[in-house]
Amino acid sequence: MNALIYTIGVVVFVLGVVLSIALHELGHMYPAKKFGIKVTQFFVGFGNTVWSTKRGETEFGIKSIPLGGYVKLVGMLPPAKGKDPHEVRKTNTGMFTQLISDARDAEYEHVEDKDLDRLFYRKPWWQKLIVMSGGPIVNIIIAVFLFAVVFMGFGALTPTTTVQAVSDCAISDAEAGRTCKPSDPETPASKAGLQPGDRITEFNGTRVGSWETLSKLIRANGSGSATIDWVRDGRDMSATVSTSVLARVDQEDPTKTVEVGFLGVSPTEHMERQGPGYVADVMGDYVVGTAKAIWHLPSRMVDVTKAAFGAERDANGPISVVGASRVAGESFTVDDPTWAERAQRVLVLLAGLNLFLAMFNFIPLLPLDGGHIAGALWEAVRRGIAKLRGRPDPGYVDVAKMLPVAYGVGALLMLMSVILIYADIVNPVSLS
Repeated sequence: MNALIYTIGVVVFVLGVVLSIALHELGHMYPAKKFGIKVTQFFVGFGNTVWSTKRGETEFGIKSIPLGGYVKLVGMLPPAKGKDPHEVRKTNTGMFTQLISDARDAEYEHVEDKDLDRLFYRKPWWQKLIVMSGGPIVNIIIAVFLFAVVFMGFGALTPTTTVQAVSDCAISDAEAGRTCKPSDPETPASKAGLQPGDRITEFNGTRVGSWETLSKLIRANGSGSATIDWVRDGRDMSATVSTSVLARVDQEDPTKTVEVGFLGVSPTEHMERQGPGYVADVMGDYVVGTAKAIWHLPSRMVDVTKAAFGAERDANGPISVVGASRVAGESFTVDDPTWAERAQRVLVLLAGLNLFLAMFNFIPLLPLDGGHIAGALWEAVRRGIAKLRGRPDPGYVDVAKMLPVAYGVGALLMLMSVILIYADIVNPVSLS
């Protein structure tokens, strides 16, 4: 039964990835068609074509490897300066010059005279910006939507003022998890007689309706006296003790520890539907975390490469779609979750993936969308400056000159994908 549920998790995640890719490409194609740009292909995946059909001038299809997709926008590369789009350069010197020339020739091989006004490079910079930003923006919209479904629809685990457990001894966060020793001091909660199931209602005369409020009051109390009121089986109870002072993780900066008041209780958690503000906070946290992950990706890839050849794998390191699919499968089986919990887990995974795809694609390097976005913005700046200075229009930005960089980045991305997939096969990240 577990194997079947695991497989369902993998299939649901893969279908979610394919749909995300398709919507990303639709984010490019829809505005392109609206602006009159000729679009000849819309494919999800790479490799051999599994299925395709033609609607009007555009061929839609699915390829065998679901690791990406593409939309063919005709005229992405402008012709060489001073050349007609149909003119083919006969002689070239230098490897890069030949490479760029061949790419231009391929770009205009099937361009007819009637298509000249529909070429991508001839469109205003703001239209190029919208077309190339459309894909990543769709991914961001998907991420927001999925997070909203999870936290506003299902809810989030929220700590309450009802006690789940009472610690027997006061141990700092640095030693958390070890068993109590005879020399360890008894916790104030234990001295007060608090028990699991008790609902704390007041702390030093202040009514507490949330764990966040109670936690702040406890931490701010230091080693001072504390009068605690709680309800047990419908009866009001109270006790006065002195809170301990322990080194705890700083709530503002988790990398630091601070000396704060300590009571010795952990809260009961329950699912509670959240509002748009909570979703915005989660998105903000994910954006910061994703930015840091992208920034540290080169160094983390070194660790993944070592892990592929026997070193220990970092559970928080980068993974491929193959690794993410395994995680999705495990998320359906680990800790025997309910179907609602399974749905939440896979939706959060897909939301995080979409956010990563969006932010990664905004990197201003070809062949990523960010490279074309940067080209459109640079074109706007150049033309704007020329207009202000009364100089001739400098014309379109020739992104073809960046093709050597694009090929280099593309090769690097392929190498990273191969290493990640191999590591995810021989030394996978596991939730268990």
